[in-house]
Amino acid sequence: MFATWGDLVHRWRYTVLGVMVAGLLAMAAYGVGFENHLSQGGFDDPGSESVAAATLADSTFGRDTEGDVIVLYTAPEGKTVDDPAFTAAVTKSLGSLVADHPDRIAKINGTYFQVDGVVSAAALATEDKRHAIASIAIVGDDDTELTNNFQDVKDAFYIPDVDSQGGDVQVTGLQAVAGALQSTMSEDIHRMEILAIPAVAVLLFFVFGGVVAAALPLIVGGLTVVGANGIVRLFTDFTEVNTFVAPVVSMVGLGLAIDYGLFIVSRFREELGDGRTTADAVKRSVMTAGRTVVFSATMIVASLGGLLLFPHGFLKSVAYGSIATVALAALTAVTVLPALLAILGPRVDALGLKFMRKTRSSEEIENGMWGKLTSSVMRRPIKVAVVIVLGLLVLTLPVGKIEFGGINETYLPPDNPTRVAQAQFDELFPGQRTEPLKLVIEGAQGSSLGQITKQANEAPGLVEKFSPTGTSKDGIIVFKAGLEDRNESSEAIEHLRGIEGPDGATVSVTGTPAIEYDSIEALEERLPLTAVLVVLVVTLLMFLTFGSLILPIKAVLMTALGLGATMGILTWIFIDGHGASLMNFTPGPIMAMILLLIGAIVFGLSTDYEVFLLSRMVEAREKGASTTDAVRIGTAHSGRIITAAALILIVVTGSFAFSDLVMMKYIAYGMIAALIIDATVIRMFLVPSVMKLLGDSAWWAPKSMKKVQQKLGLGEKYL
Repeated sequence: MFATWGDLVHRWRYTVLGVMVAGLLAMAAYGVGFENHLSQGGFDDPGSESVAAATLADSTFGRDTEGDVIVLYTAPEGKTVDDPAFTAAVTKSLGSLVADHPDRIAKINGTYFQVDGVVSAAALATEDKRHAIASIAIVGDDDTELTNNFQDVKDAFYIPDVDSQGGDVQVTGLQAVAGALQSTMSEDIHRMEILAIPAVAVLLFFVFGGVVAAALPLIVGGLTVVGANGIVRLFTDFTEVNTFVAPVVSMVGLGLAIDYGLFIVSRFREELGDGRTTADAVKRSVMTAGRTVVFSATMIVASLGGLLLFPHGFLKSVAYGSIATVALAALTAVTVLPALLAILGPRVDALGLKFMRKTRSSEEIENGMWGKLTSSVMRRPIKVAVVIVLGLLVLTLPVGKIEFGGINETYLPPDNPTRVAQAQFDELFPGQRTEPLKLVIEGAQGSSLGQITKQANEAPGLVEKFSPTGTSKDGIIVFKAGLEDRNESSEAIEHLRGIEGPDGATVSVTGTPAIEYDSIEALEERLPLTAVLVVLVVTLLMFLTFGSLILPIKAVLMTALGLGATMGILTWIFIDGHGASLMNFTPGPIMAMILLLIGAIVFGLSTDYEVFLLSRMVEAREKGASTTDAVRIGTAHSGRIITAAALILIVVTGSFAFSDLVMMKYIAYGMIAALIIDATVIRMFLVPSVMKLLGDSAWWAPKSMKKVQQKLGLGEKYL
């Protein structure tokens, strides 16, 4: 099948190139501005008690806007918020906000200052009258609309007259935090484009020793990313797609497409180095490296597809975007790239430096550094395997202390103005939490209502007693109370859900802490089944690819070792706090969904490298090599390419290490650790040592299963 495709691409190279590039550019045009259609939601479990209770409360009383935007006013030194000039400046600003921005700002919920038509309360100023607040509602019915509307008016809350008097205005609240997160994420993507792409171009030049060869994987990567943006834009017409998809598409699309291009271009140059014609080189490159790219992409899709089994919109949307990107990267790699290679032929080495060119024959490659390293490892396989396995297990040990949490202002740097304002607001006004726990009570009144609230007030970790948010309506009333630490909410939630209400009354727990709690519970509940299904599917796909049952089992075990070590490193850094001051973040619980995403990507990439390494071993084996020689030959041919591919992904994801968002740092450092462990320690040392110990049994599979693989046509023999 792949040999036939290689022939067709060479014969119809201009047609294939024209159709594919036109299609990808059309998708790119459709995807322009796709980020404006992305959502800020999807972090909850739609089927949870907390979401159902929040929906009931919102449908009955309207959306709770108290925490949308909190403006904290601080009087000049030596004065109070009652100072006439200060008060005049603040009331003038508050009085004009809704009038000046009626499509963005809904109302002033309440403030300390006297403003026409606005509720004024003395409790909205501190006892010493140095600080006062205003709660402001933003127009919008969903997270996306709310965040976008806030972004449009975020500068309107600041007051130059207050600054000139020596006072201060700080802005925080739910929408301010969401806006800061969104802005920082956009900056991260721009930074990646500015820093990573030129660095990757330089790295590819040194890998290939020529401008033309180095440009080809970049062309594939660029076309993949812009084409994937169009696909994501299409998804937004049918389902909610979280804004986090944008950096994932850029990272996965650019990194993986360049990796695929690297493998195919390297194979093409190798075939030319063995003296073959351009037509034969294209055919063999598609049949070998192209086939491996397709199977590798299929396994990565299977790994990422596990995210679709979770109920969270965030994970589903990231899965949609990343799966589409991986599939498009593989498609571009086996269409656009072979067509370009067919057109270029030996000119693939043009604009290069002779002493840097890497076009060598197979014999030269097999007797090179990677072949010698593999032979050295296989001379002492037990020692190498034991040392590496023990080392990876040691790195995994910190996982026992891992903690999961939700997204909040602590994901911003400690000195971020929005985060500083939130911390100061929480300290000065502990009874005005923007993310309280809520009780939605139905069918209770009088003494029965008192019985419920009495039990609720005994919950641990509260900063205040539960109080009603308003009057009852249709037999429903909502109570709320703030927590000392919203990340330590589990005991309080479990206590509240254990309340025994009177007959006919129901008590449901909601609020941001409860929604996050239920979200994490849903993740933990479905994770084991998802992991088992993904492993089974990947094992089956690897068997169909290589015809061995032992190889996929070995691959899964090694991937588990690498993934465990990666999670241990992340725990050591982001929960234990090693390097927190240097990297400017606050240690704390890791966002569960981001960690799951990292796990899915790492599992997929690990399988990707395993497929590329094993494909060369299987190819050598089918040509009659012994297991030992097949391992040496396969590693010699793929070692340099896998290392280069890992370096490219490290450069791409490493740009996120400079992010101000701690969750982007998770991805950066998690991917860097995983890639270093996987591409070097596991693929270059552990795999050869274990393969040597397994010997010929590494290729075993039941004869009946072998026949199935051959009947399906997936055991295509190499030329």
